[in-house]
Amino acid sequence: MALDQSFVGRSYPPTDPYEVGREKIREFAVAVGDENPVYTDPDAAKAFGHPDVIAPPTFVFAITFAAAGLVIEDPALGLDYSRVVHGDQKFAYTRPVRAGDRLTVTSTIESVKSLAGNDVIDIRGEVHEESGEHVVTAWTKLVSRAPDPAEPAGSATAAAEPSAAGKASDAAPASVTEEV
Repeated sequence: MALDQSFVGRSYPPTDPYEVGREKIREFAVAVGDENPVYTDPDAAKAFGHPDVIAPPTFVFAITFAAAGLVIEDPALGLDYSRVVHGDQKFAYTRPVRAGDRLTVTSTIESVKSLAGNDVIDIRGEVHEESGEHVVTAWTKLVSRAPDPAEPAGSATAAAEPSAAGKASDAAPASVTEEV
């Protein structure tokens, strides 16, 4: 089923503030293997002109993807999350994310299109400090794969998968690959 084109331009309410902690930044830097001391050492960060440690650029994915959950979970949109793959991610920073920031995200659907039977949705997440200062804009592209013609009608390819709500709110800041 094609996604509803009338949703283009729809914005969702801002998230509750997410408080960025030094330890979360350190854990993320370790998880992605980035040993830059500005992510773990307040003195090193201050030597580069930052008031505290800063986060690696992809750190905000966790909070912007969680915020996109409002879009994903909107039943009127018609997105079948069991068929969704992450297509692309981009960030445009005004300034780095810093320890102590309290960030909110407002998600807006920028485009909805159908390509080769697949639905493609672009979601823009505007990230602001609680004070209103813009920090970063994140763009997330999700692709809802077309059903396999050989798949029986009504079968769930991911019947054991958690709901979209669980997936969006449990998004990890770094991807994990499992071998089966």
